[in-house]
Amino acid sequence: MPETRTRARAADQPLSVAGWAVHVPGLTEADLPGSPVEPACGPDDAKDVLGRKGLLGKEPSTRLALCATHRALGLPPGKLAEPLPYAPGTAVVVASNLGNVETVSTVLDDMRSRGGNVVSPLDAPNASSNVIASSIAIRYGFTGPNLAVCSGATAGLDAVRLARLLLLAGRAERAVVVGVEPADPVARALAALRPGDPGELIAGAGCVLLGRPGAWPTDTGLTVGPVVRHTSDPGAADGEPAVGELYGAAGVVRLAAAAAMLADADAGADGGAATVRCGDADDAWLTVDVTRAGARREAGAAA
Repeated sequence: MPETRTRARAADQPLSVAGWAVHVPGLTEADLPGSPVEPACGPDDAKDVLGRKGLLGKEPSTRLALCATHRALGLPPGKLAEPLPYAPGTAVVVASNLGNVETVSTVLDDMRSRGGNVVSPLDAPNASSNVIASSIAIRYGFTGPNLAVCSGATAGLDAVRLARLLLLAGRAERAVVVGVEPADPVARALAALRPGDPGELIAGAGCVLLGRPGAWPTDTGLTVGPVVRHTSDPGAADGEPAVGELYGAAGVVRLAAAAAMLADADAGADGGAATVRCGDADDAWLTVDVTRAGARREAGAAA
């Protein structure tokens, strides 16, 4: 019995939010907290954030995810000049339901009509279900567990839940959690088949950096609690950011935006919290609380 209570307390333990970034093409921080000062670039201009090298053959969703990760890490534009000292033991968890669906569809159509020899060597890796998560890990040298989540409208906060489990179980020191969706014609057509009226899918990505206190070099004073499941819509919390229809990425983008809002609140205010939700009537609902322990100590790398 005491062991059960200890495990329950461990599961409820808040984790530090060390950084965040929102990257929805065309939006600025005035439109959505956590976004860059200048309009976020689209996939074709990802070189402005990441540098040119290493982007050949990368899908739009992978490029957007890399942009969000690069900015959440607080890195200058361009390719890494040297290895990240905190890369070893860092996990990557990515939520995306439709990230590579266009490539999968194209590859299958080509193979059916003309045979396997016509598939480009640049396209073949993009047909892997974890291409986004693996691309992030390879580019930044993250050696921890590497997970891809495709669980419908709850995917974003499912990814946060899995990252919490990895950290609390000691499987990783830090976790990079990313949510991303593309807006190509195939993805939009599939997203439009969802029940109800979900709205038109837009392209965008969000990233949050999670870890135990002190695991990351930054200290924002923000923490994230356990993810809670609901059988009905808990309703939007006051001040919940409107992020558009981002499907599986919505939970991470909203969490990043909420963190940015809390960090930018009056530095003299005590405390502060926000509840983030994602989901729909078909996939259920998830919520998570992000809390500011006190006045802001250091802003996240969302500029």
